[in-house]
Parts: sequence; structure tokens; C-alpha cells
Amino acid sequence: MLSIKQESARQFIKWSVYTLLIINFVFYFAEDWSRAMHTLDAESTFYDWTSEFATTIDESAWFLLLFLLELETYVLNKEKWRDWLSTLMHWIRAACLIMIAHTLVAVVDTVIDYEKVNIVENVTELCELSNGDVSYVYNLEYTEVNEITCNNLSAADQFFWLGEDPLVSDFEGLQLAQNLAWTDVIEVIVWLLILLAIEATVRLQSGGITNGKWISRLGTIKILSYTILLGLGAYWGYLSHWLYTWDTILWIGGFTAIDANLSMVRSK
Repeated sequence: MLSIKQESARQFIKWSVYTLLIINFVFYFAEDWSRAMHTLDAESTFYDWTSEFATTIDESAWFLLLFLLELETYVLNKEKWRDWLSTLMHWIRAACLIMIAHTLVAVVDTVIDYEKVNIVENVTELCELSNGDVSYVYNLEYTEVNEITCNNLSAADQFFWLGEDPLVSDFEGLQLAQNLAWTDVIEVIVWLLILLAIEATVRLQSGGITNGKWISRLGTIKILSYTILLGLGAYWGYLSHWLYTWDTILWIGGFTAIDANLSMVRSK
């Protein structure tokens, strides 16, 4: 059993992590908005818009799921649930999974689009596109191609369209974009595995199973998944995307807090 001071410290750390995640969400929304200004136009469809804001939608869904798990594993674990509350939480959880499924579809679509290599024909210098309402992208940095910027973006003599958006990059930028697209897919899948493992653990403990091989196996899945995510976070850091690295660490901290709630249940 934790002492009052230990429990207070644990709660302070947990809610500090949750607060920092909310702050990060604001940065992600701003980043999605900035990217959308380079990729969307009057002809963009509703799916185009939701795809460009996939990160914002995804983060919103995970916040709700984290909130539900916090309620389930800490706030309400001592109380008898009312039927209406249980039903409401199931519907919210279903809505969140739909939002995450949308994100998975969007990132897979991006992978497919980036694998379709289309050369920008009859162009050997980026400045030739300066009047074409086109943006150059490299390592997730988007820059409008105009007479002022074009000479400083790339010295390559061959360029490629990235999907169906008005985005171009050189060969190195294309390869990096493809790698980052696959990283997004892997990240979404791994987080879903963690969610499934935690949900399964909650259901088992609700049924009175607090130890045994299944609890142990689920714990192993979570540890391996967190290890993969830390590897992806290190990759983001290597590419100087420190916000993504920091966000990964915070989300691992958030779900580790849920695991701590579950451990408290097992120790009782």
C-alpha cells in the first residue's frame, strides 16, 4: 500500500503528464493547420480535410480513451457502475475507435500515395515551379516555392510529386517522406496493441483475474510495444522532431499511469 505522501506524489506526476499532453495537443493542431495551408484548396474534399487533420483527430480520440481508462481504473473502480454510465462509456469508446480507424486509413493512404512515384516532368530546377502554386517538402517542413525561396531549397535536377497534393521534393526528400509515412503507420498500430492489452487487462481484473499467464502475457505485450515506441521516438529525435519525441514519452507516461492504477487494483 502506498503512503499518503507517495500517493499524492503519484497523483501530482500523473496529472502533470496529462496537462503536458494537452499542451502538446495545441502544438499538433497548429502543425496540422500549417500543413493544411500547403496541401488543401477549394477543391479539397471532406476526407482531404480530415486526413490533413488526422493527428488532431487521433490525439482527441486518445485523450478521450485515456480519460475513460482513468475513470475505469481509478475514479470508479470502487463504485458500482450505473447502467447508463456504462452504456455512455461504451458509446464514447466506440466513437474514439472510429476516429483512430480514420487515422489508420489516412496514414495508410499516405504510404500508398508516396509509393506512387511520379516525376515532375520537364523540370530540372526547382525555380521552374516558382509560379505554379507548389510547395516543397523535406523532413515535414513545407515551404512555398517562389522566386525568393526556390534557390535555397534544393540543388537537385529531378523532382517528384508527393501524392496528389501540390507538393514536390527531391529524391532524398521523397525517400524520407516514405520512411516517415511508414513510421506513422507503425506508431498507430503499436498504440492500438497497447490499448487492446490494457482493455483486456481491465476486463480480466473486472472478472476477478488479477494474476496468471494472461495478465503476464499482456504485460509483456505492453513492454515490447513501449520499447518500439521509444525506438520511434528516438528516430523522431534523430530527425530533429523533438516535439514528436517528447509527445511519445508523455503518452507512454500517460498509459503507464493507467498501468499503475491497474497495479494498485492487483495489490488490494
